[in-house]
Amino acid sequence: MFPQRQSTPGVAALLPILGVLVASFGWLTDAYAKSSAKECADSANIAILSSPFSPSKAAPLRVVITAEKPLDAALTLTGPDGSVAIKSNERHGGPPYFWFAEVASPAVGTWHAKLTPAGTSTNCDPITQEIAVHTVASPPPRATGRSVWPIRNSWNRKTEDLYSAWIEKLFDAPLDEELSWPALHEVLRDKSRNVLFNHLGLREDEKGLVYRPDCADLPYFLRAYFAFKMGLPFGYSKCTRGGGGKAPRCPSWWSIEKQETPPAPPAQKAAKAGSGFFLETFTKPAAPASAVRVLPQSKGLVQGFGYYLRTTVANAVHSGSGRTAGNDDNTDYYPVPLTQDTLRPGTIYADPYGHVLVLVKRIAQTADAAGVLLAVDGQPDGTVARKRFWRGNFLFAQNPALGGPGFKHFRPIVAAKNGSLRRLTNAEISKNTQYGDFSLEQSHLSVDDFYDRMDDVMSPAPLDPERAMKEAITALEEQVKTRVTSVENGRKYQNGGGGIVSMPNGASIFETTGAWEDFATPSRDLRLLIAIDVVRKFPDRVARRPERYAMPAGKSPAEVKAALESLLSSELEARRFSYTRSDGSQWPLALKDIVERTPELEMAYNVNDCVELRWGAPPKSDEAATCKRHAPTVQRGKMAEYRTWFHERRRPPRG
Repeated sequence: MFPQRQSTPGVAALLPILGVLVASFGWLTDAYAKSSAKECADSANIAILSSPFSPSKAAPLRVVITAEKPLDAALTLTGPDGSVAIKSNERHGGPPYFWFAEVASPAVGTWHAKLTPAGTSTNCDPITQEIAVHTVASPPPRATGRSVWPIRNSWNRKTEDLYSAWIEKLFDAPLDEELSWPALHEVLRDKSRNVLFNHLGLREDEKGLVYRPDCADLPYFLRAYFAFKMGLPFGYSKCTRGGGGKAPRCPSWWSIEKQETPPAPPAQKAAKAGSGFFLETFTKPAAPASAVRVLPQSKGLVQGFGYYLRTTVANAVHSGSGRTAGNDDNTDYYPVPLTQDTLRPGTIYADPYGHVLVLVKRIAQTADAAGVLLAVDGQPDGTVARKRFWRGNFLFAQNPALGGPGFKHFRPIVAAKNGSLRRLTNAEISKNTQYGDFSLEQSHLSVDDFYDRMDDVMSPAPLDPERAMKEAITALEEQVKTRVTSVENGRKYQNGGGGIVSMPNGASIFETTGAWEDFATPSRDLRLLIAIDVVRKFPDRVARRPERYAMPAGKSPAEVKAALESLLSSELEARRFSYTRSDGSQWPLALKDIVERTPELEMAYNVNDCVELRWGAPPKSDEAATCKRHAPTVQRGKMAEYRTWFHERRRPPRG
């Protein structure tokens, strides 16, 4: 655990308040110094979070317990009268593993959260934490003059584990459920998902704050939200996007205690679709460029937090922030080894072409199914959706001009000797017992080696080849259905009076702002084309690496390949979906149609084209009969020029 940061008067005033991670989990040492529960808690790295910050009878009481080890245990919440209010044997995650329980209307008095190991095979005694529930909540944290929010805890393995558990609970759902929200705030306002809902006692999640991060913003928004609620340090870098054959660099770093001057008035940021935060932002006039700098904390704790995101963080971070070189110390993220232990919820994936995802869950391999990694990403229109790891969603390449792609963790922020905030270097992370997971492994892997390694991590045991291919087809199907939503958003934009959208030049079609970013789909379509290739070539992949699969007895790789090709054809024909045509009617398609329309999909990303063209409808067909819009001739000419990128499945380097 990191040493406690030096307390300012504002921080010192907050520490005595009954909260969650009391004095950075000091209660474990005090309460169990002479018991085996202390030893068990230490070996499993147990952490307990109770919410809200100051429990009272007026708000639900939520408890999360995390552990680094897969303990067979049950969580009970016992009321002041000694009766068990709730008991949960369900263990989530792994790693970290966690248990969750909630009491809707807790009685006033002392509650006990207890994690009780099952059976007699463990030497662990029950681990108990007392939680005082009051009639009226204690005063909540308040804004301070020094920091955007007061710091009362430090980043360490326990707070990182709680962050992972919070992420997994926030985006949890059955694997076969299509999980998507119009905006991030829709998730955060869901009391059943957000363990930290109104955690500070300020009704902060009922203030109408609006969060619509794109993919690069999303990890920062999640990290900042958790840090804000938990009183943890937070910061971000100002980075280049790379170019000239070099990865992005980050020449400056800012934190909640060292704030930069907002680069633009709030209304200018609001004008960028997909990046709005407060409803009021869209109606307030822009402040003059010479306006006096406004500190976020001057607006109060909750509004100051939103102001900080809206005017500072969202204007600063971008996809280049995640593509920094692996050996660079001056970054917000650092690369980790590819293991089940490190690929935990909250880990980000930065692909070489500018997309960023956040892992939210790992599902272990079983006798009947391959292991799965689930992630969420943000889209320019604000949509947040869940998707599974596979080659079609998580692109990988080794090219210095594209930067350092791969899985990464947020770099820990700690207190320096003088009390200021700083980031740990790669060498410090490697030596730190709370982390120790810095690795350059990914930078030494070829593309095929990377995906082979990920297969081994997710599914250590050999896979049934038919089942594995069906899961790849399912991933493609999910990707196609997600595109349905994106294309439909473009149709609604045009039907709502949207005019001709300007088309950027060159590689900027993949990175821009405004309506083109929101409704055109060049990046998504490039990924879809790659995904189609992955599925089409799956039988070849099995034949290339038969040792990775549980090959049928007595069958040669060539025979298995032939059987897979037959199965692939039938599966693509059987899996169907529909999209909304220009006149509002539904048109059914099969995945087979999408695969066969691969050439047409190389020029199907322009929002100014009708949706029929964007789905590759054959000219003069019944399907295309309702098409009434075509991109301007000049834009079609650009698309023909850029078609090589899509045909060769490569995105041009920046600069």
